[in-house]
Amino acid sequence: MLSGSRLGIDRALEDFLTEATGALNAIDPNLAPISSALQQFLAGGKRLRPLFAVAGYIGAGGQVQSPALETIYKASASLELLQACALIHDDMMDGSDTRRGAPSIHRQFEAAHKARTGVGNSEDFGGAAALLLGDLALVLSNQALNESGINDEQLRRVNPIFDTMKTELMAGQYLDMHASSQVEVSVDDALKIATYKSGKYTIERPLHFGGALALCAPELQELYSAYGIPLGIAFQLRDDLLGVFGDSSLTGKPAGDDLIEGKRTALISHALSELSPTERAEFTANFGNRRATSLHISRMRELIQKSGAVEFIEKIIEEKTTLALEAGSDPRITSEGRELLAQLAIAATRRSA
Repeated sequence: MLSGSRLGIDRALEDFLTEATGALNAIDPNLAPISSALQQFLAGGKRLRPLFAVAGYIGAGGQVQSPALETIYKASASLELLQACALIHDDMMDGSDTRRGAPSIHRQFEAAHKARTGVGNSEDFGGAAALLLGDLALVLSNQALNESGINDEQLRRVNPIFDTMKTELMAGQYLDMHASSQVEVSVDDALKIATYKSGKYTIERPLHFGGALALCAPELQELYSAYGIPLGIAFQLRDDLLGVFGDSSLTGKPAGDDLIEGKRTALISHALSELSPTERAEFTANFGNRRATSLHISRMRELIQKSGAVEFIEKIIEEKTTLALEAGSDPRITSEGRELLAQLAIAATRRSA
């Protein structure tokens, strides 16, 4: 069911982007690089958010026969467009050079501006293009939902959830940026940021989104929260570990990217709280330094390992995942839904990219 749902979401997204590309290119040929970049960007990704939406729909007893399920795939594809908005803007704010093993959007347009010897500053042009492309993805996410073919009652039920999801995402993004400007961030504050920046909008709200499409009862949405909130935290904590220790050939990001960017994650907060004053001074001297060498990154990793922060985070991931799996096994969720939630919990927390 999981692989079939992903294929259905991929097809729905591809069909929508084909139409959106045609509409953009009809405005002016100079928009072709924009539409092409968006298509290429959305060709990758794990599709976790729409998959959780589909799981929420099926778990609430939504119809799985054609054409009802195809309509749900189309509606859920809107979440992948929202994810594109978040990633494009996040890379721009962080000054990231790569995403999924390719140049980030702002770097692509910066390079294109240089290649054609465009007037003005190439870096400014790349940033402005990425800002607009991220905004476009946000606009298209609304369009994809509105044009998906869901009925008026489904749209009435799902729109407030989609609005809340977008608000929480932007709030989490700001809190993340704000934390990076602080000298110290507590583990509790870092976990709160993880919840809002990624956890809620990756798992809990997509489940609510799918439940709303199935017109489910409020009690089931509460059960989805009991599953989604702890799993969302576990998901982001796995991301935090990969941002420091991940294999760049799998993550598509440079080794130790979060260390170079100075991300104030729960992993870093716990490490700093456990290091000696001398070790802490050594760590912070290179943390957030974009000129840090591979030796600096290796040393920061060693200090994090020495602090016990990795074991601390792995324990939280295990505890939160167990809580989610317990909630996801509730018999009020359909058997197909329970199976999907179990598979997705593993996909979200036991991954290498």
